[in-house]
Amino acid sequence: MNKLKTFFDIKFFKFILVGLLNTAVGEGVILLLLHLAGWKHFSWGAGMAAFVGTVVGSVVSYFLNKYFTFKNKENGWKPLVRFTVNIVACLLIRVVVATVVSALSKAASLSMFGMDVDTFAANLSWAVGACTFVACNYIGQRFFAFREKK
Repeated sequence: MNKLKTFFDIKFFKFILVGLLNTAVGEGVILLLLHLAGWKHFSWGAGMAAFVGTVVGSVVSYFLNKYFTFKNKENGWKPLVRFTVNIVACLLIRVVVATVVSALSKAASLSMFGMDVDTFAANLSWAVGACTFVACNYIGQRFFAFREKK
């Protein structure tokens, strides 16, 4: 129980708050690029807007989590490299988990809420993948990217 309290301490709640903020910023950038900058009219627009929004959201995440959430005082490139490695690893894990969930959902012909099997599989795999990403990202940032020096 004590380890659980240590894991879900104020840092966890700050991490969730930062995640909401960096998601809002990243998605806001995507919407601005698509609709105000007119990128939706180009074949490369949606993909490039998503990439730019993800990078901007990640930059916000890096600085807020480094200085606000985990109060990491380490200088240099090492925390940035660890953060980047963590994000890439979490994305890969998310894709694998989502792919497996989608395949299993389709194989079992699962469906709910009036959705067809393919739509339900897509939504379920997205939700499980997103939760997996958040969990892996918190663990990775707390214990790898911005780990406390003892």
